[in-house]
Amino acid sequence: LDISACNVGNAYLNAECREKIWTIAGPEFGDDAGCVMLITRALYGLKSSGAAWRAHFAETLNGLGYFPSKADPDVWLKPAVKPDGHEYYAMILVYVDDVLHIHHDTKPVMQAIDSIYRLKEEAAVPDRYLGANIDRIVVDGDVRFTMSSREYIASSVANVEKTLAADGEPDRLTKYGRKAGSRPFPKEYRPECDTSPELDADKASRYLQLIGVLRWAVELGRIDIHTEVSMLSQHQCLPREGHLDAIYRIFWYLSRQISRGHEARIIFDPTRMKTDENLFNTATDWKDFYPDAEETIPMNMPKPRGRSVKVSCYVDADHASNRATRRSHSGIIIYVQNTPIVWFSKRQNTVEASSFGSELVALRLATEMIVALRYKLRMFGVEIDGPTDVFCDNKSVVTNASVPTSTLSKKHNSICYHLVREAQAATIIRVAWIDGEYNQADLLTKSTLSNEKKFGICHELFGWGRKDIFPYVAPSADTDA
Repeated sequence: LDISACNVGNAYLNAECREKIWTIAGPEFGDDAGCVMLITRALYGLKSSGAAWRAHFAETLNGLGYFPSKADPDVWLKPAVKPDGHEYYAMILVYVDDVLHIHHDTKPVMQAIDSIYRLKEEAAVPDRYLGANIDRIVVDGDVRFTMSSREYIASSVANVEKTLAADGEPDRLTKYGRKAGSRPFPKEYRPECDTSPELDADKASRYLQLIGVLRWAVELGRIDIHTEVSMLSQHQCLPREGHLDAIYRIFWYLSRQISRGHEARIIFDPTRMKTDENLFNTATDWKDFYPDAEETIPMNMPKPRGRSVKVSCYVDADHASNRATRRSHSGIIIYVQNTPIVWFSKRQNTVEASSFGSELVALRLATEMIVALRYKLRMFGVEIDGPTDVFCDNKSVVTNASVPTSTLSKKHNSICYHLVREAQAATIIRVAWIDGEYNQADLLTKSTLSNEKKFGICHELFGWGRKDIFPYVAPSADTDA
């Protein structure tokens, strides 16, 4: 399918105010100064303007034959058929005034939107979206879309260097980056153990700002810094000088990776992830243990159209990794087909006495996220092929999750235990053990990961070092398509 994007200019002003709002005109209104004036348009700055614009644009999309998804009201669907007879759902995805249209022929709908609203530029295949670089590449002869934070990171690093230069420390980024070697953190650095002086108000504000920048970079696909950013985000209430230095190290790491051509580029790969079926225990009967377990299928979901997809998941936990509280850290990566779609790295809310407990908590979190994603895909009209494959590197957890006759010895883990087992019984998931060497979720739990393993995981996620990937060049107008 083709993808086209547009941006509606002065979007809010197209909508009428949702309430009766008045103001007294100031001297800038000339002879009308002092008059009471009604505000009839959803001006930028009014609390209800965003909702007014959304309701107004929803009427337009309804008029074009699209209906909102129950799972995400800003994803609009419409049954469509390609010229070869292939049925699918055309989609319009709306993020405030940014519009993405997915269709085998995007022009008619984009021309209709252009006839109603003033677009900032002509609708076209996107090269930027919400700060991300959108590119097309060729992999094994097929064209793929990719998403990266290349320009966002480059401008963010430049801003940090400019700020440090204004502070009279132009070489600080490089100076502290060298201490970290080729990794975001020095291997021995623990933010929770940092006892350096507290930051003053100005530096603390800068720390919060840079955390926000890095968190958005993670949203745009920088999975390789997710753990470090998560650890530093835990100290926003009381940041210290060492924490700010650690932030600078991460920016130095990002600039270094980009200069080496190691761009964190998510490749939207529609091929199915290859899975060894021998990893799974298929000779199981859960009926005696969970006789009523079955996956809840939404009653009001649209009829599936298009090809089915396979969902896979890697899950891991770093037991008692926080030296101040001894809480563990969870890491989860969820794939749809061969593309990472969800990545999660966060400190757990409880202290677990064993690695079994921390891994079981992480598996419970992964199960809840999988259930939510499967619901969302179904409400988008996407058919899901079988249970979600979940890969974990703790044999005890896999045994308790996949063998019905196994028993639990720790009562306080019983909620996680039964939630995961019931999901397995309902064929929502199936859990398999893999060697820790192949667990991609390690990237989201361990800041002490070796450079070799970190690069190996990034090779799988982003294609670092692959020679079969090259930019897509669109055919010229005089070339036979």
